[in-house]
Amino acid sequence: MTLGRYLKALGVVATVVAFSAGAASANDFASQITDVLSKQVRPWLSDPTVIEAVKAQNAETAGLSEAEIDALDKQWRAEAEAGSGPLIDKVLAGKLSAFLKKKKAASDGLYSEVFVMDAKGLNVGQSDVTSDYMQGDEDKWQKTYPVGPDAVFIDEVEFDDSSGQFQSQVNATIADPATGQAIGAITIGINVEKLD
Repeated sequence: MTLGRYLKALGVVATVVAFSAGAASANDFASQITDVLSKQVRPWLSDPTVIEAVKAQNAETAGLSEAEIDALDKQWRAEAEAGSGPLIDKVLAGKLSAFLKKKKAASDGLYSEVFVMDAKGLNVGQSDVTSDYMQGDEDKWQKTYPVGPDAVFIDEVEFDDSSGQFQSQVNATIADPATGQAIGAITIGINVEKLD
């Protein structure tokens, strides 16, 4: 690790400690993360690959009951623990997941994960396997899709044990470019150590 990277990491640690102590009420990286969202992510949120996948899944999941959603989430969690399974394999094999994997790979480590949710908060596509299938009970979905087409929610900086990085999730509503209506949401894990 270079001295500059070391000092930057120390700054991130100090920021996280400040969050933990309650000294900071907002994410100190919010303006940089907002910049990444507007300049890098927004342009591809209207890509037909994203829009078509979300709309297709919305049509597929519209009639699901709470019990059916719970069963799918339980199945996903078991498959995630096992390393794979038919539900996870179906999502990862989709065009949207391939698209998101390419976006993550092209970010040079800035994106730690990228996943898209439908109108119920269910996974549509992802760069990496999430721990659960149902995101609709979490802030990443509740503070975006139901709020409206322009909603953005930037979460606090946290240390991610699996990646060994400090990251913050930026979450945004996905809107149908033809109608302007909210159809889903996206979450991007941002490695704050990679921010300029």
